[in-house]
Amino acid sequence: MELLRFATVGSVDDGKSTLIGRLLYDSKSIMQDQWDAIEHTSEQRGEEYVNLALLTDGLRAEREQGITIDVAYRYFHTPKRKFIIADTPGHVQYTRNMVTGASTANLALILIDARQGVVEQSRRHAFISALLGIPHLVVCVNKMDLVDYEESAFNAVRDEFSAFASKLDVRDVTFIPMSALAGDNVVDSSDRMPWYTGKPLLQHLEEVEIALDEDLDDRRFPVQYVIRPMREEYHDYRGYAGKVAGGVFRAGDAVVVFPGGQRTTISAIDTFDGPVEAAAPPMSVTIRLADDVDVSRGNMIVGVERPPVSAQHVEGWVCWMTDRSPLTPGTRLAIKHTTHSARAIVTGVRSRLEINTLAEDIEADGLSLNEIGRVTLRTTEPLFFDPYRENRHTGSFILIDEATNHTVGAGMLLGAIEE
Repeated sequence: MELLRFATVGSVDDGKSTLIGRLLYDSKSIMQDQWDAIEHTSEQRGEEYVNLALLTDGLRAEREQGITIDVAYRYFHTPKRKFIIADTPGHVQYTRNMVTGASTANLALILIDARQGVVEQSRRHAFISALLGIPHLVVCVNKMDLVDYEESAFNAVRDEFSAFASKLDVRDVTFIPMSALAGDNVVDSSDRMPWYTGKPLLQHLEEVEIALDEDLDDRRFPVQYVIRPMREEYHDYRGYAGKVAGGVFRAGDAVVVFPGGQRTTISAIDTFDGPVEAAAPPMSVTIRLADDVDVSRGNMIVGVERPPVSAQHVEGWVCWMTDRSPLTPGTRLAIKHTTHSARAIVTGVRSRLEINTLAEDIEADGLSLNEIGRVTLRTTEPLFFDPYRENRHTGSFILIDEATNHTVGAGMLLGAIEE
């Protein structure tokens, strides 16, 4: 069954957690004891209705303040598809949490309060979603019950957001009017908005096409683990396990192993359920090679027709995720790219992004917590990558503070810098 990952983003109090609660409840994806617990909590708080946001807002601080702070993941499925939901915070100070939750999403739900229209945080999260390369955006114009389900209110939000989205690199935007609190157009179509002839949210999530979002042309396979069974009957078995990051691999294909450049062919592709003829993203498989070549964790098996970029001096967008110290030229960090780890030094901060205006401040000399900028890095070992716009798997990286082992930055590679 196909898996769809989606994130809910948007401004504070636009109803992200309530929408997820409604989606889970109406699709019968919560247990009776969960319902009893949130019903009891809602009564204790003196609320007139069962607060479905409590299904995702699990931290005490979240419940006390009525906001989402950390990313909450929820899982459910329908007969057509499996889903992983990332409920992300709306506050600007939790931008790093939003980036983390949305980084692996196939689709983003951008909630907008029909009364407020497109506010600063709506634009901020829409831009970050576009920057992260999320292929599909669904603009949920929420709280339609508070504007009497008027079509004009929906059209005003749709037109305002469309004007902003035209400046972004977004190819698929869908607009759905709804009331998460009342359940209108979440799982079932609403009789209160006969003027809307589109699909309700769940049907759209079940049917949106995501298979073609992966790079199926350029074959990329970062090696995560070398498998050498200890049992006597498998004494000559050597396989390379990992997750396909691009292209389609088949038995008999000619491949190259980076960084060594050794050429060989694939002899077999194994899975937990047995051998397969072909492997494509996002399958996790074990590849066996025809020749005994030197392959280890962090290497990459690629197709011979179009190799990845190989460079030690690179440029990319970085979201800085710590308040311990700013990101400045000269900062030394560990870098994790696919399954490959190395060390890196920041050689320059070329600009800091002003998200609200989409302008770049080229006078910036560093990045503080939650800021995004264009940064240049020099690594101790070559990175084998594709620009992020071409492949989100091989074009992304994280930066790690070696002293604390904390992840302090998330980045998207733009390209190599010529020496």
